Amino acid sequence: MNRPNALSDAIEACRLCAPRFAATATAHEPRPVPWFRASARLLIAGQAPGARVQAIGEPFRDASGDRLRLWTGLSEAEFYDRERVAIVPMAFCFPGYDAKGSDLPPPPICARTWHAQVMHTLCRRELTLVVGGAAQRWHLGTRSVTETVADWRAHLAQSRAFPLPHPSWRTTGWLKRHPWFETELLPALRAEVRAVMEMT
Repeated sequence: MNRPNALSDAIEACRLCAPRFAATATAHEPRPVPWFRASARLLIAGQAPGARVQAIGEPFRDASGDRLRLWTGLSEAEFYDRERVAIVPMAFCFPGYDAKGSDLPPPPICARTWHAQVMHTLCRRELTLVVGGAAQRWHLGTRSVTETVADWRAHLAQSRAFPLPHPSWRTTGWLKRHPWFETELLPALRAEVRAVMEMT
């Protein structure tokens, strides 16, 4: 794969999970949403696209994305600038819903197949935002989202990573119980993100 976007093209063409998705309550086709370039300095490592992203084909085109952009201080244009920002979830496709309408977890085969190659490609990254438990387990080797996010200063110092909770509506109660996230973590996050975005 020596063309600049060959890896992204290969991921977009992936159909490994077609039988798995056909068996879900949504019975949907795979639609991988790769969003990265080798030049990216900021990596947003997330969980998996949702149903809206599956329909539109762009990551975080939903209320979770609105909240994440608010947290980071990035404009929409900055957030979707693939030359500077890579968005790499643990699964590139919407995993679907189970029979009760709950989100299914990211299929592990996606990370096993693609993540090492993507991380190798992103050799210029300066900062990683690790969003949610699935991404934190893979990138940081941690289990508890609350403990991991609370220890954000250590992760930033050791690996230039900011652990964040998932920005969905389900996190609203968590945010109220942990006011330090808004008063201490978010100002530091915005300052670090801005510094990376302004690198030449």
